[in-house]
Amino acid sequence: MQILFIHQNFPGQFSHLAAALAADPLNVVIAFTMQKDPPAEWKGVRQIAYFPKRGPSPSVHPWARDAETKIICGEACLRAAMELKETGFRPDVIIAHPGMGESLFIKEVWPEAKLGVYCDFFHHAEGDEHGFDPEFPRTSIDDGCRQSLKNLNNLLHMEIADAGISPTHYQANTYPEPFRSKILVSNLGIDTELVAPNPNIRLNYKGKVELHRGDEVITFVNRNLEPFRGYHIFMRALPQLLKRRPHAHILLVGADDVSYGARSVDGKKWKDIFADEVRPQIEDADWERVHFLGNIPSREFIQMLQMSTVHVYLTYPYVLSWSLIEAMSAGCTIVASNTAPLLEVIKHDETGRLVDFFDVDGLAQEVCALLDDPEARARLSANARAFVQENFDLKTICLPQQLAWVQALSGIEMISPEEMLLSI
Repeated sequence: MQILFIHQNFPGQFSHLAAALAADPLNVVIAFTMQKDPPAEWKGVRQIAYFPKRGPSPSVHPWARDAETKIICGEACLRAAMELKETGFRPDVIIAHPGMGESLFIKEVWPEAKLGVYCDFFHHAEGDEHGFDPEFPRTSIDDGCRQSLKNLNNLLHMEIADAGISPTHYQANTYPEPFRSKILVSNLGIDTELVAPNPNIRLNYKGKVELHRGDEVITFVNRNLEPFRGYHIFMRALPQLLKRRPHAHILLVGADDVSYGARSVDGKKWKDIFADEVRPQIEDADWERVHFLGNIPSREFIQMLQMSTVHVYLTYPYVLSWSLIEAMSAGCTIVASNTAPLLEVIKHDETGRLVDFFDVDGLAQEVCALLDDPEARARLSANARAFVQENFDLKTICLPQQLAWVQALSGIEMISPEEMLLSI
């Protein structure tokens, strides 16, 4: 097959799938990326960078800014595709993450190619994440209008895509019929042999933290520390946690920007806003046990999960974080928010404990209860890992599903997923 991947930060969600397809010497695999100066090849995938020639117009209607940005990215990808077509490349399958609009016009270049899109989320003006947190209400009727217009990109892709793939049923079910029926639910997959418990783990991160497996460690992870992922709730539980657990260390992973929600009205970082809010309630000696690690490399991230005694994960009703599945695979004991995306993977008192997203006292109580109950932790940890092994294992479940999806999309006979996995 000839296969084209489109992802502004390639490989992104396609890292395992692209590598597996490129492992077949009969396949020609190319990726479009917006990364600056990418390597010419990544695991057998030829990479081609493309960039928009302009930004959105200052005078564009504010509700249309998101759409214009995506059209600009789509045009840039279109121009790159036209150049690639001149070399004789004719993809049988195009696999795209359409989030920035890159693949909007790709079938203008290759109308016969089959297009499979990564289905992250279909926005709704009411429900889901919008209006979920009363602390951050709508400030204007304009907010709902902007939210609805975010789906222009989704709707246009639903017209041209032949199939979709989504990592969770919750995310897939946000899409309307008839397109919902075209979406395969297949998680990105976890290498459960790599992301596994390690009873002998020790952690020394750049001299900031030195911990051993027997230490009491509470972990919290966001891509960016923001309310969308419950950072404000976790921080408000800190004074209780530090007071009740005098030997516990708190490890927070995440940058200080925003990934999903809005920025604060005064431009101050959410990380600082809520740290400043709770700091007067915390003694200096206790604050020294709170460690903001920023973004850390994958290897150190896994070590941190292996070190965790109790791992806290909170989110608005939105996309489920990959980090939660990794935490479960690493054997973490999970305390999570009782919000819709979690209910597929966290069964209360089976694979973790669920608490109301806004219940600060309940969160602190549940974490402390588990810290006092090693038998419950061992049971929940083992169940969480077993759940991931049975449902999200990369090599035995998720990657074979995705390879079969590509084969069905292409309609071309190729080697079996099992043979392809053996060649990686």
